[in-house]
Amino acid sequence: MSEITFDDFLKVDIRVGEVVRAEPYPEARKPAIKMWIDFGDEIGERRTSAQITRHYDPTILIGKQVMAVVNFPPRQIGKFMSEVLVLGLPDENGEIVLIGPDGEVPTGGRMH
Repeated sequence: MSEITFDDFLKVDIRVGEVVRAEPYPEARKPAIKMWIDFGDEIGERRTSAQITRHYDPTILIGKQVMAVVNFPPRQIGKFMSEVLVLGLPDENGEIVLIGPDGEVPTGGRMH
């Protein structure tokens, strides 16, 4: 593992957003879900797709607060443009579990 400086850490803009829309993404190479996430007034709504179908159904994601990197350049994922990278951790089988705050926090808040 290589070390980074605190300034390196500050370059990564990780914010909390609320999933406002989610739907299956059957066209993806691996099963995925498309999400539209509201990051508040400063950043607005951004889109992403994630391979999280093992633990999540699109209907249960609506209203969920998630953490995401918001300052990566957009990336084409099949026919869908992903604008943020949602963060998660692998379970014992390598399936992703999303990261979010323990309690409700203001949308758009930056991780410290």
